[in-house]
Amino acid sequence: MALPKKKTIALIAHDGKKAEMISFVKDNIEFFKKFELVATSTTGKLVAQTGLKVKRYLSGPVGGDAQITALVATEKCHAVIFMRDPLGMHPHEPDIYSLLRICDVHDVPLATNLSSAQLIVKGLAKNLLKE
Repeated sequence: MALPKKKTIALIAHDGKKAEMISFVKDNIEFFKKFELVATSTTGKLVAQTGLKVKRYLSGPVGGDAQITALVATEKCHAVIFMRDPLGMHPHEPDIYSLLRICDVHDVPLATNLSSAQLIVKGLAKNLLKE
């Protein structure tokens, strides 16, 4: 009998939020070890430096957000933690909004700040205890 496949969490962080993301990942490293991790390029590189295995996609501005959106739309990503900089200008804003919309359409948990990321971790950890 095959073991069930791990659920996938996507990690994305704008440049001004990357340090916050890495601190969050380090604070919750045992939790993240229980999931397949995907990330946009630079965020993934930084997450990998914590010792976690992470599949890296393109950088956000060149299509990484769109690649992760496709994972959500095809039910291959089960939660997204996206540390956004709401005050910054981002050339790939349409891709960002598409990701937010597709998470809503497919009822996939989406955190866009530290508080909501902590809630996703707590909720998913609680669900893991039930399995």
